[in-house]
Amino acid sequence: MSIAVPARSVSVGVRRPLAVALLAAALAAAPGPALAAEAEGPPVSRPPEGASAVLDGLKTFGQAVLRGQDGMVRQVPAGLYEMRVDGGGMLQTYGVGLAGFAQPEERYTETAWSGSPLGGNGEAGRIRWVLEHSYPQLNDLAGLAKAAGAGALTAESAAAGTQVAIWRLTEGADVQAADPAAEKLAGYLQRAAQRLPEPPASLSLEPADVSGPAGTRVGPVTVRTRAQVVTVLPDAAAQRMGVRVVDADGQPVTSAANGTRLYFEVPAGTPDGTASVTIHGATKVPVGRVFTSGGHSQAQIVAGSSDSAATATGTAVWPAARTLTVHGAPGAPGTAVGVAAASAASDLSTEEEGDDRLATSGSSAATPVIASLAVGLVVLGGLVVVLLRKRPLDEEEGA
Repeated sequence: MSIAVPARSVSVGVRRPLAVALLAAALAAAPGPALAAEAEGPPVSRPPEGASAVLDGLKTFGQAVLRGQDGMVRQVPAGLYEMRVDGGGMLQTYGVGLAGFAQPEERYTETAWSGSPLGGNGEAGRIRWVLEHSYPQLNDLAGLAKAAGAGALTAESAAAGTQVAIWRLTEGADVQAADPAAEKLAGYLQRAAQRLPEPPASLSLEPADVSGPAGTRVGPVTVRTRAQVVTVLPDAAAQRMGVRVVDADGQPVTSAANGTRLYFEVPAGTPDGTASVTIHGATKVPVGRVFTSGGHSQAQIVAGSSDSAATATGTAVWPAARTLTVHGAPGAPGTAVGVAAASAASDLSTEEEGDDRLATSGSSAATPVIASLAVGLVVLGGLVVVLLRKRPLDEEEGA
């Protein structure tokens, strides 16, 4: 027995998912305001996290012999530099590579490995091991010489041997220490080196940027440092707008420690904008952190540190990016496509309830939705309308 199905049901049942799919796809592809309302605010220029310093010069060093690919042989100084940290403190560093010039009075900033010559270098972790297991971290020169089979080491030969080992790992350079004891140390360090992870920044906020709507506590940003305590200071613009930096209970925060979570309390009705908070503290810069210059100066890697001044800045933006999302709607849940499909399905459901009126009057509840699309979607929108309005074909009615 064949069961006759009303032609209208077949027509609507086929056309409705097709219309939804077309509208959802069109909205997903549209770059304009029909898809999302972005309110991220202007880009904010932020200072680097951690310490900044000025190169003082090469202080403890010996000599090394470098053989270039062109066959040229030249003697180069190899050893420890010193840097003066802005706000107080001293660093001892080695050159990361042979490229560039280590110019006294050049300004440097603390940098992640990814933003330095060590970015993408598989030997970066071994270089950190060398620093942790040689001079000046190991001041027992007799013990270091014994481990390396180097006879007797001075501070100068130990520094030269350590620098040579770093150059070999950084660039695979054909370089040897001029002093035999220093060369023994360089070979030992290169053979013994194991991979260690990248050290953390001396002071940072994670994440550095947060967003949320006005009238809420935006955040958190978490303090990461080995300092005992850091000061917390909102920027002047934030204070003028009444934005406060608080803890999870809404209490103002003026000092923090490692692990402290900070929130930006943005009063309701505050115009769209940004605010920042800066934290200051004194801590040892971890061995293995890299310092780079904006010019062509040789990058430096930390081998030792006194307590040194460091800063970090976190930024809040409100309101958050308002990409439309929905759950449980046709299309991918929680995505802009899901929103478009949900909106289309809602309109189509309304139309189905008044289907007889739609078929005879020619009016469409989907018209406002289609009219709001970007100009580039007019053709697809028109196709959706046609599919929704089209009367059942004679062939369908006779089927």
